[in-house]
Amino acid sequence: MNPQLATLGKKMIQLKTFEKFGNIELKDFAPKPTTKTSGQVEASHILWSSDDDMTKIGIWECSEGSFTADRTTAAEFCHILYGKASVINHDGSGERKLSAGDLLVLPKGWKGEWNIHETVKKLFIIQG
Repeated sequence: MNPQLATLGKKMIQLKTFEKFGNIELKDFAPKPTTKTSGQVEASHILWSSDDDMTKIGIWECSEGSFTADRTTAAEFCHILYGKASVINHDGSGERKLSAGDLLVLPKGWKGEWNIHETVKKLFIIQG
């Protein structure tokens, strides 16, 4: 766990607390498992997890392309740090364009597709 986050414990956490973590250089990029685009890669780094591992905060980066996403078992809150993308529901409805500064909530049970137009880096919070 990141030592700067270890002191947060059960206190309220403000999103701006994590702004500086956008500068973390991610390594170990690997092929995106659910990609629809050859050569698309991603990397992530968990910054903090709850004691029960039901809540995770981290940084994620993904190259251009499209992939399917499934939030059947957990909700996700995404704060886009840089890049451009669009997200659409599995039935083709509700397209949302995203860029730096945008916040996206994917409720538990959501399924859809991400289209990364420019490499995206995001802060994510996953709540199981």
